[in-house]
Amino acid sequence: MGTQSSRISDLLVHALNNLTQGDFIRFKDKLSHSALKGKGNIPRDCLDNASRIDTKNLLIKFYGGEAAVDVTIDVFTQINLRDSAAKLREGKEKGYRKKYKEDVKNKYEVIQNMMSLTTDNVILNRRYPKLIILDDPLHAKEREHEIMAMSRRDKEIKAKRAWSVVTIDTLFTRDKQGQTPQIVVLLGAAGIGKTMTAIKIMCDWAAGELYKKKFDYVFYINCRETNLTEQGNVVDMILKNWPNTNAPVNEILMKPEKLLFIIDGFDELRFSFDQTENLCSDPWEKKTMEIILSSLFRKMILPQSYLLITSRPTALEKLLQCLECSRYAEILGFSEVDRKEYFHKFFGNKKQARQALQFVKANDILFTMCFIPIMCWIICTVVKQQLEKGEDLAQTSKSVTGVYMLYISSLAKPLSSTLKQHMQANLRGLCSLAAYGIWKRKILFEEAELKKFGLNQADSFPLSSNKNIFQKDIDCVNAYSFIHLSFQEFFAALFYVLEEDEERMEDSETAKKDVQILLENYGNSRNYLMLTVQFLFGLLNEEIMQIMEENFFCKISPKIKPDLLKWVQTNQEKYFSLSNVHQETCCIYNLEEFHCMFEMYEENFVKSALDHVTALTLASIKLT
Repeated sequence: MGTQSSRISDLLVHALNNLTQGDFIRFKDKLSHSALKGKGNIPRDCLDNASRIDTKNLLIKFYGGEAAVDVTIDVFTQINLRDSAAKLREGKEKGYRKKYKEDVKNKYEVIQNMMSLTTDNVILNRRYPKLIILDDPLHAKEREHEIMAMSRRDKEIKAKRAWSVVTIDTLFTRDKQGQTPQIVVLLGAAGIGKTMTAIKIMCDWAAGELYKKKFDYVFYINCRETNLTEQGNVVDMILKNWPNTNAPVNEILMKPEKLLFIIDGFDELRFSFDQTENLCSDPWEKKTMEIILSSLFRKMILPQSYLLITSRPTALEKLLQCLECSRYAEILGFSEVDRKEYFHKFFGNKKQARQALQFVKANDILFTMCFIPIMCWIICTVVKQQLEKGEDLAQTSKSVTGVYMLYISSLAKPLSSTLKQHMQANLRGLCSLAAYGIWKRKILFEEAELKKFGLNQADSFPLSSNKNIFQKDIDCVNAYSFIHLSFQEFFAALFYVLEEDEERMEDSETAKKDVQILLENYGNSRNYLMLTVQFLFGLLNEEIMQIMEENFFCKISPKIKPDLLKWVQTNQEKYFSLSNVHQETCCIYNLEEFHCMFEMYEENFVKSALDHVTALTLASIKLT
């Protein structure tokens, strides 16, 4: 507050000192006769013998700090000192920008340390490693599944980085045709680092290290929070970013070409965006958030402003319905060198980092997984705890499901026998909430929804109250979420395979039907249910089922295995072309079912699923 008052005082003194003596006398005369800001005018006898410092003090005392600057600008304009008015206005705006940047920097440069089980915070730049961003990736229909296509993506990083890699500071530079993109879509798989990159952009801009001359203001819009808002306008989005209610909105909107809006997590929005009528062009007009965002995307509101939109590739087709994008970029994750850097940053201890890295590099599957930042974090967390406990590192799983299960198991605390029953009920509630959210396309949950699923007893189950799994949202105080969408997808899959207790056995067929509906919907859309289905297969692995029972006292039922087997077999039949009906070679057009079977890691299941196949043709699959 003191800094703000000092800045305003300096602004006014500088403006008044730059006036000639004649202009200063005219200024005081006009000031004494003008009723401004609804507060009347400063008495003439107070101004007659006032020096420039005295006049500044009178302005601040009579009108208040911010208003004193506005009054001075108005008086300058009235006595035709337009150059002085313009300079003071620019000085005022610079002050606003400086203050806003300071607040943004303070908000984003320190992040919660997700790398430990403590609540410690870390400096963003100490944790944020360099990610590879590929310019102009393939269209959504040509994309394979995000988190599972690991080997191909790892090789793609190596093959394409030499000629098509961009950095965050070049996202808005001229393209090959000499055009500067106004809309950039930044794609990336689950956990690849889209949100962290968005926050990094906010932080670097605020520090004066990024887009210094290009953007006066950068505003961050979290899509999962936007789902909770029924109506609003662009001004509300600006005010949401501002630390107080004194945002200079009119001044900000005067230069739309100097504004960047970061729309983070488009794939998390529940809106259809199929409405093309009743869009708005007024940033002050209140509409549903679907219309407001659609109007921004379609350049109806603030058409000269810039947009950076992050999304999973699976939502790109929906996004393309409501905008014409100038540039696509895709975060490919860590290179091999970046992975090594991440390990050293994570462990801090050089000896531990070398030991962990040596183990993970010896396991090609685990090391490949680490190109995705969230997988790198989970694997590092699991390995670190195993090192600290003196456990055998070889126990670390080779599947994504297994790594997630080991991580979640590491968070479970020893419980007394009286709490085990509560834990089972709470685990079921957490899984039910996750599945409910997946079907409803919800990521943020209100307290009433938590109570609906019995999650209102924080001490009854360590996972539901552990902020490394489920947490209160930082900005939405009455909303909760899983720490990452992939964890919600994991618990949603667990919902379908948890064995029912005796009281629920009579409803077991309902769960079976739900699995069939899940597979049917996934087969029809191949979109947001991908990871949930692959976790579903992975949870039926024998070792994972054993871990579940030992750590959480809940059994995973294998009863849905026949349904999964039938689903795989049915899908494989589609790959036989008419000309190959009597041949034993199966032409594979995607690897998704194979990813699912790999997650289960059960030889007998794979043999049964592919018993009619003696050879596979992968000619149509791009593996490198």
